[in-house]
Formats: sequence, C-alpha cells, structure tokens
Amino acid sequence: MKTAIAYYSMSGNTEETAQKIAKKLGAALIRIDPEKEYPNKGLRKFIWGGKSAVMGETPALQSYSFSGDFENVIIGTPVWASNIAPPIRTFIKENRDKLNGKSISAFVCCSGGGAEKALGKLKEALGVNKLDAEMVLIDPKDKPSAENDTKISMFCGNPIEL
Repeated sequence: MKTAIAYYSMSGNTEETAQKIAKKLGAALIRIDPEKEYPNKGLRKFIWGGKSAVMGETPALQSYSFSGDFENVIIGTPVWASNIAPPIRTFIKENRDKLNGKSISAFVCCSGGGAEKALGKLKEALGVNKLDAEMVLIDPKDKPSAENDTKISMFCGNPIEL
C-alpha cells in the first residue's frame, strides 16, 4: 500500500520523526510549510504560534504536491497550545476530498502537555472519530530515547526497535 506522510515541523522534531517513519515504511514525505514562516525563537514564537493555533487559523502554504493516490496518509504535527499547527489545518482543509476514504494515522511531537487535546483537534479537523494509529513523542530530536524509538517502531507496525 502506498503511504504518504504529510507533516509540518518548526524545530525539527516532527521532521526527524517523519523521516524515520518514511524509512521504515517506504513512505513518501510531503513537507507542509506556510508561505510566511512563524517566528522560531523567544517569546514571539509562543505568542504568534499559540495565537494562530488557538484561533484555528489556516495560513497560505508554500507549494507542495499531494495527489491523493495514497491508500494511507500519516499526518505529523507539533503541538501548539494543545492544538495542531496551523499549516496542518490548512493542508486538511485544502485536501479534504482527497483524504476521504483513506486510512489516516497521526503523530504529534511536543515538549509538554496538550498532546491528547491536539489529537482530538486533529480528528475534529478531519471529521473523524478515530484514527487508525496515534503516537505522541516528547522532544524526539532534542531528547532521543529508546522509548521514542520503540514507539515509532510500534507505530509502524513493527515491534523491533530502530
């Protein structure tokens, strides 16, 4: 089955996880980026990103290719203010028809709490009650751990560690 991983990453945690999953599954990577980047340092990062997530904003995106020819779609997002990152919200909005009927799984990366709420918001944005698989990782790039590697392996349907 063809699998695509659509993800947004600001600090690299989500991107690194997406790359590990893609390697294990032979999946296509689709990086989603806003046309206008969010501040990535200091207080501005949390104020602008948090406000944008809480307000449910859908920023314009840089060009990407998603044909919808995939049976499985994995969505990866950082957790911002207990929510999904706004570029992922835009991706879902732009591709709602292409996502219908697909097997959809998701992973979220965070530094603190809010992951379960973010997964709930993702399901709400997708219009589904359940995802085929879910995974929460705490700072996988910045704080690598055997536990995170095991979670990734299990998420991919293979209990063997990376």
